[in-house]
Amino acid sequence: MSTTSTWTVTGMTCGHCVASVREEVEEIAGVESVEVTLESGAVVVTSAEPVTREAVEAAVAEAGYALA
Repeated sequence: MSTTSTWTVTGMTCGHCVASVREEVEEIAGVESVEVTLESGAVVVTSAEPVTREAVEAAVAEAGYALA
């Protein structure tokens, strides 16, 4: 059974930002899909197991952004 979690990322301003965040979050173990919405900053993560805020925060930081 999959788990879906939603976070908000601050600082994204373009499609490249969205792609960077998506790519980093997709590398978290167990992540099945990632949807990033530029306008709202929403990041929806679907995973096999629940993903911790710390894991998402680290991935988003690696992309150069922060969680709200």
